[in-house]
Amino acid sequence: MRRDVRILLLGEAQVGKTSLILSLVGEEFPEQVPPRAEDITIPADVTPEKVPTHIVDYSEAEQTAEELQDEIHKIRTKWIPLVNGATERGPRVPIILVGNKSDLRPGSSMEAVLPLMNQFPEIETCVECSAKNLRNISELFYYAQKAVLHPTAPLYDPEAKQLRPACTQALTRIFRLSDQDLDQMLSDQELNAFQKSCFGHPLAPQALEDVKTVVHKNVAGGVRDGRLTLDGFLFLNMLFIQRGRHETTWAILRRFGYGDDLELTADYLSPPLHVPAGCSTELNHLGYQFVQRLFEKHDQDADGVLSPSELQSFFSVFPAPPWGPELRWAVRVEPAGLPLHGYLCQWTLLAYLDVRRCLELLGHLGYPTLCEQDSQAQAITVTRAKRLDQEKGQTQRNVLLCKVVGTRGAGKSAFLQAFLGRSLGHPDAGDAAGYAINTVQVNGQEKYLILCEVEADSLLVATPDAACDVACLLFDGSDPGSFTPCASIYKRCFMDGQTPCLVVSCKADLPEGVPQPSLSAAEFCLRHRLPAPTPFSCTAPSPAVFTRLATMATLQHLAPGELHTTSFWLRVTLGAIGATVAAVLSLSLYRVLVRSR
Repeated sequence: MRRDVRILLLGEAQVGKTSLILSLVGEEFPEQVPPRAEDITIPADVTPEKVPTHIVDYSEAEQTAEELQDEIHKIRTKWIPLVNGATERGPRVPIILVGNKSDLRPGSSMEAVLPLMNQFPEIETCVECSAKNLRNISELFYYAQKAVLHPTAPLYDPEAKQLRPACTQALTRIFRLSDQDLDQMLSDQELNAFQKSCFGHPLAPQALEDVKTVVHKNVAGGVRDGRLTLDGFLFLNMLFIQRGRHETTWAILRRFGYGDDLELTADYLSPPLHVPAGCSTELNHLGYQFVQRLFEKHDQDADGVLSPSELQSFFSVFPAPPWGPELRWAVRVEPAGLPLHGYLCQWTLLAYLDVRRCLELLGHLGYPTLCEQDSQAQAITVTRAKRLDQEKGQTQRNVLLCKVVGTRGAGKSAFLQAFLGRSLGHPDAGDAAGYAINTVQVNGQEKYLILCEVEADSLLVATPDAACDVACLLFDGSDPGSFTPCASIYKRCFMDGQTPCLVVSCKADLPEGVPQPSLSAAEFCLRHRLPAPTPFSCTAPSPAVFTRLATMATLQHLAPGELHTTSFWLRVTLGAIGATVAAVLSLSLYRVLVRSR
């Protein structure tokens, strides 16, 4: 909603512009009329729309009054082009035609003005008034205010007598968001939820039946099985506009985030969210509840997976698909489609890496309206600074970032794909996305772990200590020389910081290479009090290494020596195995329950 309205009175000399303003303010016709009235402001509390209104006078040099047709000709050739220019592009400033001095002319001039109104859609209405008799003065400025706050032109084409395409597109999105069961109709319950969200109260039962009766009589297929279809919903809004109640349609559009240009506003899509340095962003329980409800809404066969067609349905409220084929390389997927786990991982990754994009997508999905929240920023938690985590020796974050650093060919991509349970030969491995996200159990708590693949050469010029929660220095065990860049990176980027580091010897299934004259990986770790190198093979990957990375990121109070004791990691590994068994049993029980419905 606009914060204020500015009304400019334009016209030839002696038509009574200044008299109109003075009659409105003084509530009587002025005996002495100055060449131009001072700018005035009407406070918000005395206007019907509760918006401050500024009224500005305009004066041309004195000249003889013209006849009505000459006035209309000037409106067409001078004033409308002056206000809106000669081009058709860009938003149009709404115009009210005012026929003043109606006390001096018998009859009405409306018939002469109608062709002009039909030619220029930005002309909202025409008002005949008299500053001398105070006729329609208040109404004139009310219509002008209404034309600014609730313009007709963006919504309706008077010549074609139909909604404009942008309006139809916006209302179609709103209909789809309000259709909770995806049956392409709005039930009484869905209509009342929509009505309450937009106007603060549900419709009375009789009013609801009256609405459906009007639609049924005027639109074939507008009501089906007692429910309102999209065609019926669009007709209702067109009826509001045709009857001069376009503020009703604007109330709906603005409740769902649309501005005067019928685009979602920047304020709606990008609400304020302050993220201090060293902090990260996560979906909170409100955000997860919302996106999970949407998953369940679009999972029409309740199989726990969004098939390609169901995913397309989910994408239908976006101007373009929010994510593409690269999705399957960053999260776990199934042959049938995107499971709930992978779907939640995708949202988690987005909230962490690009919270502004995450807010934008939540806005397209109608989060503020459907959840009755001020903005989608309330679905995001900003974590405390990493520096405070390091001081306290433990993090409260539920999403942890691990940078997997190594030279080209060391096995980083295979390591990320193994985290998702597949090998590089898997059909979904493809071109690695650079990120992989999965859940890991740490001391009985589920954490999201993000693996980020980083080339060693690019990291040598960076200072990533505060940019990740744990670092994985990965080298090719069959090529001991590939550890040398890892050692350099540790010394340059991590040795003087507090980020825990784990050295991983990849390709453990291959024979060890010829030892290099430089310090071996094991000797390097011992000298710098790092955990001993962890062997890893993509042919038989062990999830323990990922649990270990997440635990190191979470329990930063443990000294490096404690982090690689046998007894500690035995407890962690057993805990991870127990959590995996529990997850399998839970999934089996879930499938049994679903099939029994």
